[in-house]
Amino acid sequence: MSATTSGATPYYFVPAESRHPIMAAIGLFFVILGASQWINSHAWGMYAFIFGLVWWLVVLFQWFRQAAHESERGLYGYKVDLSFRWSMSWFIFSEVMFFGAFFTALWWARAHSVPALGGLENALLWPDFKAVWPTVAAGATASPAGIVEPFQTVGPFWLPTINTALLLSSGVTLTFAHHALRASQRGRTIALMWLTVALGFTFLCVQGYEYYHLYTELNLKLNSGIYGTTFFMLTGFHGFHVFLGMLMLLFITLRLQSGHFTAERHFGFEGAAWYWHFVDVVWLGLYVLVYWM
Repeated sequence: MSATTSGATPYYFVPAESRHPIMAAIGLFFVILGASQWINSHAWGMYAFIFGLVWWLVVLFQWFRQAAHESERGLYGYKVDLSFRWSMSWFIFSEVMFFGAFFTALWWARAHSVPALGGLENALLWPDFKAVWPTVAAGATASPAGIVEPFQTVGPFWLPTINTALLLSSGVTLTFAHHALRASQRGRTIALMWLTVALGFTFLCVQGYEYYHLYTELNLKLNSGIYGTTFFMLTGFHGFHVFLGMLMLLFITLRLQSGHFTAERHFGFEGAAWYWHFVDVVWLGLYVLVYWM
């Protein structure tokens, strides 16, 4: 256990035995079980998924609340702070690899898979097939067998550009909030954090409207060939990460209002900020590679 004198911050805090890991594992078990059965048309899978998700979120709330209370009690010293920083760094690195896989899939489909389908060996099978990416030629679906319903592609104007401005602005307000916190200006920090959360929420609303527009007016769906698949996987997973990041910032804002964090000790704030800036960078890649190209 930690070696410390009464009232002093321990060199390294070792928590007591906790039920949270096994409880979180139970929730994730039902999430995976329910999702796998739901997509295979078993009605009970939806209920198992919802049960597991709610269970898991409740456990996470209790777990994070306990960690916040331990931090505010001064139990986390330099070593724990360092471990948090390394943990968050590796977590973000894993997210880089996650999105890197989808960006690589997009590149491979555009540069190799679709052109290969238009090779000489396939000319007899699909003589009228245009082996080009749908954004290059109007009406192209990248489906040689013609099994994909016609759809229209989506460009950068105007909803994606508006969302770019929203997300970049949120990064600026978050940076200003960090500077305000380091200057011990709590009121200014809280105001800027609420503005950041509002910008993130607005981004999600705009993206939701964009999806509605794509489905109803452009007939662009998840099953619209390789273009629709890569588009919705990239933008959808990014939107999910924006939602998670917005929740992080929301809880950090509520903690600020409760008097948590100081100018010297506020890694919870910094970790959420790192994640949000990562989300910003991913969107810039999406904006250029998906919407412009």
